[in-house]
Amino acid sequence: MTNVLILGGTGWLSGRVARAWVDAGAQVTCLARGGRPAPDGVELVVADRGEPGAYAAVAGRGWDEVVEISSTPEHVASAVVALAPVARHLTYVSSLSVYATNDVVGAAEDAALSEPLRPGEEYDYSRAKAAAEVSVVHHLGDRAAIVRPGLIVGPDDPTDRFGYWVARFALVGDRPVLTPTLDDRMTQVIDVDDLAAFLVACGADGRSVVANAIGDPLPFRTFIDAAREVAGHGGELVTADDAWLVAHDVQYWMGPRSLPLWLPADMPGFATRSNAAYRAAGGPLRALEDTLRRTLADERARGLDRERRSGLTRAEELALLGEMS
Repeated sequence: MTNVLILGGTGWLSGRVARAWVDAGAQVTCLARGGRPAPDGVELVVADRGEPGAYAAVAGRGWDEVVEISSTPEHVASAVVALAPVARHLTYVSSLSVYATNDVVGAAEDAALSEPLRPGEEYDYSRAKAAAEVSVVHHLGDRAAIVRPGLIVGPDDPTDRFGYWVARFALVGDRPVLTPTLDDRMTQVIDVDDLAAFLVACGADGRSVVANAIGDPLPFRTFIDAAREVAGHGGELVTADDAWLVAHDVQYWMGPRSLPLWLPADMPGFATRSNAAYRAAGGPLRALEDTLRRTLADERARGLDRERRSGLTRAEELALLGEMS
């Protein structure tokens, strides 16, 4: 039986990876702090990765696959030191944010990375992921896969970004919805279950690969039209330009009072990364409509009018629409 260790395994993505490995017939162990339960059929080893001896309970066992997701460089460094001698293969989940710039359309895996974060420096997510990659490659070499996901989407998404649009369209029915200017905008996503399947495949095959795990670049208008179709929205789209939205304290990308997935115009490479290596490695990419339907079902279950981590409240949106009329 395949023995798999997931460092984490109780969060959104890592939990889905754990379940996918269980479905594949593996014996799965998660090492986590224990604040959340492990998925059914998974052994949970409780440990604080910031404490000495965090890996004592797992470093004496042989692992066919280790999955690492952390963006804390010190945690990754200590994990690979402890586990490289007993791991056949490790898959590190990095991020498209690891790249130094976002100004080149179609940039691939050979684009420049951010300078790795050094101990004691102020935390920076991009530099932290770069530092973690250095540790993985140094200790595992060709026994490691480096997978760099972009925007991960789908049911149970804790960030509330992607689901905002299909939920809002479903909530309002035939009433208007505020959007940023849609022309010359792009978006690019990866379904959480497609990503989980790819991570399992990397471990099962012992792949030595570096890949941008992301879907095809998609015009933002195409995404919005698909979300409206899935939600059955028949109302008007009211668009506002960047200057007007910024002046009215509407935020880019994510968080409260934002229009999720909306990006500044000076980041043309952010949602247009090359996914050729991912496709060549057999990375699955399901239809956008499938992801939207599954996301909408989840949004309905959680409540279309619930408090969200990202997006405008309907009251905020109506106030903005009122100022535009």
